[in-house]
Amino acid sequence: MIEKKIIVLHGSTPITPVSSAIIAGGFLYVSGQVGFDPVTRRFYGDDAVSQIRGMLENLKTILEQAGSSLSKVVKTTVFLTNLNDFDTLNAIYNEYFPSEQPARSCVIVATLPKGALTEIEAIALV
Repeated sequence: MIEKKIIVLHGSTPITPVSSAIIAGGFLYVSGQVGFDPVTRRFYGDDAVSQIRGMLENLKTILEQAGSSLSKVVKTTVFLTNLNDFDTLNAIYNEYFPSEQPARSCVIVATLPKGALTEIEAIALV
């Protein structure tokens, strides 16, 4: 039986009934992160740039809290509500993953929780 460890983002109060991340079988599975400050419970901004940076900062924080890092991410899935934000996503994403980028899918969706413009989930090595 594979043991699992639940990770909860420090200082946050979840707005949905999910764990921030779970460690199992040598991998860290990070739930979808949006550009929403988990402490103030407000978006980092109402534009794509602010929300993309915020979601990546949230991802980075959870990874580090769990003993992993951006360099150990093997797969991400990004959800965008506007295809026109794709180039912006790629430019900012490249700042966080400058080399050895993880495998990635990007899906355009009609809407995201709480009106977010973008969301990311990830799988990383621990």
